[in-house]
Amino acid sequence: LYLQARGELRTQLTIALRQGRTRRVNRSRATSTRGKILDMVNISERPKEADDRAVPGFWEGDLIIGKGNKSQIATLVERTTRFVMLVRIPYDRNAERVAALLARKMQTLPEFMRNSVTWDQGKEMARHADFTIRTGMPVYFCDPHSPWQRGSNENTNGLLRQYFPKGTDLSLHTQAELDKVATRLNGRPRETLNWRKPIEVFSDLLASHVSP
Repeated sequence: LYLQARGELRTQLTIALRQGRTRRVNRSRATSTRGKILDMVNISERPKEADDRAVPGFWEGDLIIGKGNKSQIATLVERTTRFVMLVRIPYDRNAERVAALLARKMQTLPEFMRNSVTWDQGKEMARHADFTIRTGMPVYFCDPHSPWQRGSNENTNGLLRQYFPKGTDLSLHTQAELDKVATRLNGRPRETLNWRKPIEVFSDLLASHVSP
């Protein structure tokens, strides 16, 4: 599902992809992607309307990691509808690349669906300010070792392992393949949505914001 916000300028994002040998990565993700991120805003500062899920446009995000800690897919879940988007992140978790690719995905959404993103303290989001400039979406960071603060995203990541088992090379999957998996998840009825499908709830919200 790709939607262009009315009046939004199309921006050509140039992503410099590093070539050559892959840099050696530490085995532990905790070592390779955790650290001090400048100007972090804690989740406690997130608008309260995000908590009860009544207002759409508040997203949760994370990376699922592949074989040898050398491949990754970004997962994004909208809190109200549980609508899922997946983003292919090639090569490595370079923060500039991650910010650009996430922003490009979010720019397909109308403005009312772009309130904020909540992420953990992985260094892949070190360029969160760049993401915010491109999307208008602030990034809120969870407390350390608190995955429950992104509960919808954590649950979705568990479901995604049915399609992307641990220990497999995630770089082998194209963006088109990721979109198909997201479509499958968005077509599953959810008890939390009174057995409606995320795509149904998401589409209804989009339709309700279209001017006659």
